[in-house]
Amino acid sequence: MSDRKSPSQLIDARIRELGDWRGDMLARLRALIKAADPDVVEEWKWRGTPVWSHHGLICTGETYKNVVKMTFAKGASLKDRSGLFNASLEGNTRRAIDLRVGDKVDEKALKTLIRAAVALNKSLAESRSSE
Repeated sequence: MSDRKSPSQLIDARIRELGDWRGDMLARLRALIKAADPDVVEEWKWRGTPVWSHHGLICTGETYKNVVKMTFAKGASLKDRSGLFNASLEGNTRRAIDLRVGDKVDEKALKTLIRAAVALNKSLAESRSSE
């Protein structure tokens, strides 16, 4: 039997290990990601970062002392009609949502953004496969 934990188990452990509002926020974001895309794949990359993918990377869930950061890999290409992106706005590729203690999450808008990221990944994958 292997002692290696699955990415989902590692994310579970990170949420428990945080033990404060950041763990609660990460768990909530994770649930919203899974609700928006039931086929999402959980990964554990870059020495301890939760990652969610479907036809390519959707977003990461990074935790810092004062912020939980959702970084969307192709966020600059997504329409953010609700204005969720509030960090990493200067780049040409990524966009992020920084959440602090007490912040409210616009669940509907976040699910829409996640679905848009999946749709973009899928269209890029299809265009690559048709070349």
